Amino acid sequence: MKQKRALTFAFAAAGFAAILTACGASTPGTTSSTTATTQSSGPSAAASSAMPTPNAQDILFVQERIPHHQQSVQMADLALAQGTSPAVKALATQINAAQDPELSTMSGWLTAWGQPTSAPGSSDMGGMDHSGMDMGDGSSMGMMSDKELADLRAASGAAFDRMWLTMMIAHHQGAVSMADQEIAQGSNPDVKALAQSIMTGQTAEIATMKELLAAN
Repeated sequence: MKQKRALTFAFAAAGFAAILTACGASTPGTTSSTTATTQSSGPSAAASSAMPTPNAQDILFVQERIPHHQQSVQMADLALAQGTSPAVKALATQINAAQDPELSTMSGWLTAWGQPTSAPGSSDMGGMDHSGMDMGDGSSMGMMSDKELADLRAASGAAFDRMWLTMMIAHHQGAVSMADQEIAQGSNPDVKALAQSIMTGQTAEIATMKELLAAN
């Protein structure tokens, strides 16, 4: 009987040792599998986070959109401070809500690309040929001159509202022309998507502003 118990204990000990060995052997396998998973996901994650290289048109569009957006925000702030029409104030709020975040996005793109935030010769909108894109007041791409902005600040009441609508229509038309050029000549999908958003949103706002002018 003692011998039988001894054999039973020996077999149990051997089985337990085998289980420990099997568990120990599985650990390196688990580590290797985890490492392989991490390594295989690495290049994919890096590729998905990489922004496509912009071409010259993408860079110039973003550089020129920044001062254009800044002036839109400036004019919208004037409307919120001096406008009398609730519709004008609503449009100004809408313009600020759309263009303030876009300014941050565009500045971030230029920083990531290692590009300056203003185009060479930015005083004349980058020295580009804008023939055929005159907005009717001699300004380039709908940008208001210092005198025009001063006249807007000096206006009040319904006269301010009409002047603001007229100027903002011209300003938006310039933005739509710039967006159209980017869509046709740009290569970066993110920049082209922004251009399409600008074209869609500001074309709709132009229609609204023309209706408001006609009604007044």
